[in-house]
Amino acid sequence: MILALLSGAFIGSVLGFVGAGGAMLSVPILIYIFHFSAAQATTAALAIVFLAALAGVLPKFKSGDVLIREGVSVWAIGFLANVGGAALSKHLSDSFITTGFAAVMVVAGTSMLRAPIKDHPEKRMRPAALIIVSLIIGSLTGVFGIGGGFLAIPVLVLFYHTPQKKAAGTSLLIITLNCLTSFIAHHSEWSNITWHTPLTIGVAAVVISAAASHNSARLNAKVLRISFAYLLFAVAAFTLIRTWLSA
Repeated sequence: MILALLSGAFIGSVLGFVGAGGAMLSVPILIYIFHFSAAQATTAALAIVFLAALAGVLPKFKSGDVLIREGVSVWAIGFLANVGGAALSKHLSDSFITTGFAAVMVVAGTSMLRAPIKDHPEKRMRPAALIIVSLIIGSLTGVFGIGGGFLAIPVLVLFYHTPQKKAAGTSLLIITLNCLTSFIAHHSEWSNITWHTPLTIGVAAVVISAAASHNSARLNAKVLRISFAYLLFAVAAFTLIRTWLSA
């Protein structure tokens, strides 16, 4: 119970402060601390991150830091890729999922190290870029249980000059919608999961995510991104080592 509460607090703080990365921590935590299978972990992580992201995005709505049209568009365009990825994941081995997950974490960490562009007017996403990003995010959510915030944030900040606060808020909206969709698509896995651990993690994540989101402006965004990037690199390395030693 204590481990579950601490895990939830950690996941919620990352989601609230950074606006991304909850699933990237939830899946390894469920696999290596609570001994879930990869399929169980990705499904349970979707529920945890949905709850935490929902709690985190509500204060962002109140402060006007959510681009609703862009967030809903990313979810809607990637809907079929999300559901298709969920169906595909049932036929993939645990080692394939964890190896692919580690690769995604490396890409996510690298994207977090990019410095944001400043002093440029905010722009709308071009339709072609919107479609490509949406399909990639939907696929990743369906297969790996990842909300896609790590991709949405740098695209919005680096290429469309969206302020970091708005990018994080929009990312939380995308994560909320994508995780709910993929969780429903993974319904065949629900009965295989002992839910008291994910629910405990989820409750703790909800409480901490809401508090962290409300106070995120007080912390240095650059330090948060860099710290989270190196955390992802470490978790990716650990995941690969454990995967291939047990193969």
